[in-house]
Amino acid sequence: MPPIPRTAGLSTLALHGGADEGAGAPGSPIVPPLFQSVNYVQQIGQEEGLKYGRYGNTPNLELVQRRLAMLEGSEDALILSSGMGATACGLLALLRPGDHILSSSWIYGGTRRLLTEEFAGLGIEVTLVDPMDMRAWRRNIRTRTRAIFVETPVNPTCRVLDLRTVSQISSEQGIALVVDSTFASPINFRPLEHGADVVIQSATKYLNGHHDILGGAVMGTASYIDEVRQKMILWGQAADPFACWLLERGMKTLAVRVERQNANALRLAEWCAEHSAFARVHYPGLPGHPDHAVAKETLDGFGGMMAIELTGGAEATDRFVRRLTLVKHAASLGGVDSLFSEPRYSSHAHMSSEERAAIGIPDGFLRVSVGLENVEDLIADFERALD
Repeated sequence: MPPIPRTAGLSTLALHGGADEGAGAPGSPIVPPLFQSVNYVQQIGQEEGLKYGRYGNTPNLELVQRRLAMLEGSEDALILSSGMGATACGLLALLRPGDHILSSSWIYGGTRRLLTEEFAGLGIEVTLVDPMDMRAWRRNIRTRTRAIFVETPVNPTCRVLDLRTVSQISSEQGIALVVDSTFASPINFRPLEHGADVVIQSATKYLNGHHDILGGAVMGTASYIDEVRQKMILWGQAADPFACWLLERGMKTLAVRVERQNANALRLAEWCAEHSAFARVHYPGLPGHPDHAVAKETLDGFGGMMAIELTGGAEATDRFVRRLTLVKHAASLGGVDSLFSEPRYSSHAHMSSEERAAIGIPDGFLRVSVGLENVEDLIADFERALD
C-alpha cells in the first residue's frame, strides 16, 4: 500500500496518516497492534536504532507522531505524557537562563503558573501582555526575547486571536511563535498555516476525545522536535504505549467528532443567547462575539467549546449547575461527553477573583465542553436546570 499523501483530506489523514509501510498488505491487521514493551532488542556495537520507551521512539508513539505531523502540516511531531509536559518541554527547548518569553495573558491557568512561577526560578524572564493590544507586542520585545506564546481559541473565554500581526512581529524579529490550539484541534485550525513556528496540543482533549488518556503533542521542524525530545527524555515526559494506542484509536474519529461538536455547540450557544437567564454567551460562532469576524475568516469550524454567564451571577450559577443531570461537572474538555467546569474551582483557582475578572473570568463563569449527545437533549437539560 503506498503511503497516504499529505494532500489527502483531514478525515483521511486522521484515519490513515503515517501508517506503517506494511499496512494494507494481505494478512496485516486493520487495527494497529499495541506494543506494550519498554525494551527492544538493540544492535550490538552501535547506538543507532536504539528504541526505548522513555525516548519516545517506540512503534505506537511513532505512528501517532507521524499522523499528527501530517494533520498539522509540520515536519515532525512528538507525543508527551501530558499537555503540560508538552508545553514545558516545548518551551524549554527554545529558552535558556537569561532569555525572555513574551506571552499572551489570556492563557490556560496551568500554563500561566508554569510561566510566572516555574520559569522565574530557572532564570527565564516572562512578560504577559493583553493580546488585543497590538502595540504591546512590539513594545515588550527585548534583545533576549526568544519566543512569543499565545493560545487561540482561548481557554476558557473562547476568544479568538488574529495571528497575522503577532506572526509578522515574530518573523521580523527572528523569534519563535508558539501557539497552543488545543481548543480548535487541527480539524478547525492549523496554526502553521497562519505564521506559527510551533504548535502545542493537549492530546487529552479533542485528539483523543474519550476522556481516557493523558497526553500532549508538540509539532514543528524536525530539528526543533529533536530538541524537544532531548528535554522529554531527561525530564521523563514520554507517553505510555497504551495511551498512544488509545490516542491513535480516538484520532480515527477526530474529524466526525469535531464536526458534530461544532454543530452542537453552535445550536446550544444560539439557544442560550436567546434565553433571558444568560447575561453573556461566549461563542465565536455567534455574530455578536467580539472575534466573530476573525473566527469566520481563520477557523474551519467555530469549535465545541463555549462559555456562559448567568444573569444572577455566581449564586444563580451554583443553583443551575447543581440541577444539571446530563452535563457533568469535570475539569477536562473536548470529549464525547458534554462537561462543564468552573474555572474558579479548577484551572484558574490559584488566582484571586479580581485577577480572574481582569482576564474576563468573573465568579459564576461557566466553561462548557459540548459533546456528541443529541443537542435537543442538552437544551432540555439546560431548561430543566433553569426551572
